[in-house]
Amino acid sequence: MDTDIATLINVTKKFGKVTALRGLSLRVPKGVIYGLIGPNGAGKTTTLRIISTLVTPDSGIVKVLGHELPHEKNVIRGRIAYLPEEAGLYERLTGWENLLYFAMIYFGRGRAEEVAKKGAYISGLKSEDLHRRAGEYSKGMARRLAIARALMLDADLIILDEPTSGLDVFSSYRIRKMLREYVKNSGKTIILSSHNMLEVEEICDYVGLINKGILITSGPPSMLKAKYHGRTLEEVFISIVGLGE
Repeated sequence: MDTDIATLINVTKKFGKVTALRGLSLRVPKGVIYGLIGPNGAGKTTTLRIISTLVTPDSGIVKVLGHELPHEKNVIRGRIAYLPEEAGLYERLTGWENLLYFAMIYFGRGRAEEVAKKGAYISGLKSEDLHRRAGEYSKGMARRLAIARALMLDADLIILDEPTSGLDVFSSYRIRKMLREYVKNSGKTIILSSHNMLEVEEICDYVGLINKGILITSGPPSMLKAKYHGRTLEEVFISIVGLGE
């Protein structure tokens, strides 16, 4: 039985003259939060989009949820929830209406309210906030609802690109708590990218460090800190990649 939710072997991808991935290989176990870290332009977002079936690699092997991509992508798309960094809400709708709308798209009218209630619970937003227009939300509230919208779909694999980018300390904490509780209670798998090393160290079971389109190292944060003699994951990152100067 395959114990990995995703496996990439020697994957390459170019966009015009830019080489985003140059022989990337990694594996993501089931039932974990897996964090991709790396400097800007390292290939993190391209990797997430390939795993989510939105981008086709130029070469290499990609296997997700037991199926090879891109040939079997239509078989698994309904089992993946992908939330890009720039994902937004319909601002004229209330928070509740946003959840209900997406629930109807995926599950039809019959289960929409049940699924939307799950999303409302996951978000942790108060009832009065859920019934306000999303255009009135703070950035933190909007991001919590967007992530809850992805989690409520009960996908086997949830992919989040920079889920806490630009958020304050309190909003980031709430989202980290939301993600930890979701994986603990559901047994599902989350793959996320982040520039916040403290965040990755706190919530991720496994970490993969990507630089210049290849995987440099991977493993549990505690193992990486021991291997590279760093007190924190940030120190490990800097010791491997440098300060970018």
